[in-house]
Amino acid sequence: MKQTRFHGQFFTIPNLLSYLRLGLIPAIVWLYCGMRSYTAAAWMMAVSAATDVVDGWIARHFDLVTDWGKIIDPIADKLTQIAICFCLAWRYIPVRFMLVLLIVKEVYMGIIGLIFIHKTDSVEGAVWYGKMTTVLFFLVALLLILFPDLPNPAVIAAVAVECASIILSMILYTARYLRLYHEKKQDPAA
Repeated sequence: MKQTRFHGQFFTIPNLLSYLRLGLIPAIVWLYCGMRSYTAAAWMMAVSAATDVVDGWIARHFDLVTDWGKIIDPIADKLTQIAICFCLAWRYIPVRFMLVLLIVKEVYMGIIGLIFIHKTDSVEGAVWYGKMTTVLFFLVALLLILFPDLPNPAVIAAVAVECASIILSMILYTARYLRLYHEKKQDPAA
């Protein structure tokens, strides 16, 4: 049987934690939308965010960084963010803009990421500006969940900061992919 690029990478501890994050998405949505238990939803989000930090630490500390992990970890992050945005968009109109922007960004990033993998046969991991955008997203989401009576100007300001971060991240990732592509194209060993 032919081994694939990801052979042996699916069931590492960091990747199992990413799968756990995927499994927490329905629980977060159910707690927020179904039960309207905002504090419990916030705690579930905190658990999800903690597993993200822990899986990254384990992967780097124990040399368990895998190409599959570089793919499944951001997928778990983005699906979690989109699900949380859907929940919040019912309550806060400004979040609807953030949801559309987030979906556009992730579709765009997915397409250029796949093109990059296809053209270079390499998988790149997240960098600081992507991580910053994720942390900021969770802070904004927790703020909106834990303080449901926040004045509209505060909601708009928080969402605007996250939208700016999403746009900046998209621009910086595009520049990074272009730079890496040109470097690999010029490297005769690549």
